[in-house]
Amino acid sequence: MMIYGNTPKDIMRMMKARKAKLMAVAVIIFLAVTLIGCTAKPKPTLNALDRFWDTLGGKTTDLVKETK
Repeated sequence: MMIYGNTPKDIMRMMKARKAKLMAVAVIIFLAVTLIGCTAKPKPTLNALDRFWDTLGGKTTDLVKETK
């Protein structure tokens, strides 16, 4: 006869509830980190395209004049 405490069934129920809460918090944190990681990408630069338009527009130096 138990006067104080819980039955093993009650203890298992409390452990399952605690585990479910912990897993829910872990999943929410994981989703938040994943979504933040997907949106924080740096903007890529188009260096090759910029150089092409600079060359086409005449922003280059003449190498023949530089060597003289």
